[in-house]
Order: sequence, then structure tokens, then C-alpha cells
Amino acid sequence: MSVLTTDQKGAIAESAIVHAAIKLGIGVCKPLSDSERYDLIFDLRPNLLRVQCKWGALVGEVVVVRCYSCRRSRDGMLKRSYTTIEVDAIAAFCEPLGKCYFLPMERFDGRSHVQLRIHPSRNNQRIGVNWAEDFAFEARLEALVGP
Repeated sequence: MSVLTTDQKGAIAESAIVHAAIKLGIGVCKPLSDSERYDLIFDLRPNLLRVQCKWGALVGEVVVVRCYSCRRSRDGMLKRSYTTIEVDAIAAFCEPLGKCYFLPMERFDGRSHVQLRIHPSRNNQRIGVNWAEDFAFEARLEALVGP
């Protein structure tokens, strides 16, 4: 298998996230242009959520989610973290695990990365750990969906 480009990974992640949301009965809308900081809008009836889609990289026992965008500018690469002003949540797809995760921005506002631990660490650290299961897409969104 060939190595995927960043754009290909983004397209795969976005389609997996759309699929998971629709399976939950969530209305999914896509902006008509790429000028917004979010990729999708979830209709949770009555609330709408602006969602940025990301590829979650599996690094050992941790899913690493980038919470920023990078683009070329005349001054070089411009890296900007997402904030609650721009998006309501980041949804990430981890291809090796075949799972989606839902990260509310109020919890991760301005962070450049979020690490979701799949299994306990070797030193048994528990404080400050973001457990992947706590951000499981279905569980997080089922609690937010209206009638």
C-alpha cells in the first residue's frame, strides 16, 4: 500500500466521521466553501455544532490528534491552533483502530495536540490522562442528541 498524503488522510477521516454521525441519526452539513475553520456542522436538534475533522495517529498506546491547521504563507508555514470561537469540537478518526473520537473544544481550547491513551501507562499514571474511551464518538454524541 502506498503512503497516504495529508489530503487523503483528511478525506478518509472526514468520510468516516460523517458515516459515524449519520449512523447515530445526526444531521450532517458541509460548508459550501473551504474558508471556514470547521469542516462539518452537526445538527443535534435543536443545537448545531461546528466540527473540525482530523486524522488520529496511533503512536504506541496513544492516539495523537493535532488541534491546529498548517498552511503556507509568504513568511513560511503558519500554524494556528483551533479555539472555541472557531469550532465547537474536533472529531478524529484513528484508522488503525477503526474508531472515531469526539473532543469538545471547551476542554481543549487552544491546545496544539491531544493525546488519548488506549491502555494504562507502564508507570500507572492516572492524573492528567485523557483516556480514549472517555472520548468515544458514539457515547459523547448520544448524550448531546435531542429528540
